Amino acid sequence: MTDEPTNITEMTSVGTRDAAPIFPRANDPIITVRDVFKSFHVGPQLITVLKDISFDVERSDFLIVFGPSGCGKSTLLHILLGLEGPSTGEISFLGENLYLPERLEDFRSEFRKRHIGMVYQQSNWIKSLTVIENISFPLLLLGWSKEEALRRGKEALESVKLGEWSDYHPMDLSSGQQQRVAIARAIITDPEVIIADEPTGNLDYEAGENLLKLLRNLNEEGKTIIMVTHDLEYLSYAKTALSMRDGRVLGIFRGEEKHDLERNIHSKRGVVTEDMGEQSDFPEADL
Repeated sequence: MTDEPTNITEMTSVGTRDAAPIFPRANDPIITVRDVFKSFHVGPQLITVLKDISFDVERSDFLIVFGPSGCGKSTLLHILLGLEGPSTGEISFLGENLYLPERLEDFRSEFRKRHIGMVYQQSNWIKSLTVIENISFPLLLLGWSKEEALRRGKEALESVKLGEWSDYHPMDLSSGQQQRVAIARAIITDPEVIIADEPTGNLDYEAGENLLKLLRNLNEEGKTIIMVTHDLEYLSYAKTALSMRDGRVLGIFRGEEKHDLERNIHSKRGVVTEDMGEQSDFPEADL
């Protein structure tokens, strides 16, 4: 195991090989998932975690994926990120099939660096580096100069209203501030897609709302957002909601259907809403 760098000048540029250019058609979905199954061997047993998953993610969508623990959300996210392949089925991301036999992990790693920004529940900081150096690190991996990387990092940090914290270390910041810095790190490469895995899991209500407002702003600027969450209060920020249970997609809700879903959730939680109308048949286990 190598020691982590102690300052930004010790970082080396790795993986700077140009990825294959991507020219998907403008009207195509940015992500297409077709007939995906995923199984794992646990001792002598074969456990199927994802079962016949199919859906599209449209460009500039804000998709929230929700469902009970153990329903397959994290496994689906890992497949979308190119971290582990499906047992069967196809994933097309920006017109590229990430799991063609000739495409090795190096291709998928390079693809992630250039096209996906990631926000985790627990941010993975290089603790010896400052906030601005952590944010700039993805650009160094793409071969940017230190000066240009830090300049872009400063712009990204100011975009989340934390410019005055650039020379602090991440652990000096509150949990809410750290997640805003994580968004700055996620957007620094100008990715087409931002994927957030339970980003509000460790935040209080106000910090969570502030984080969702940042994601919504990025979505309004044209970024595609995919977010996994257990907190269904945030459904109002999404354009699309995807419900999962037991490894399957139970439903995909857009427009009025999504509004009906939100009203149904509020009703089941004892929140009084006007003009509820007829109750929709949404699964209790997801609420």
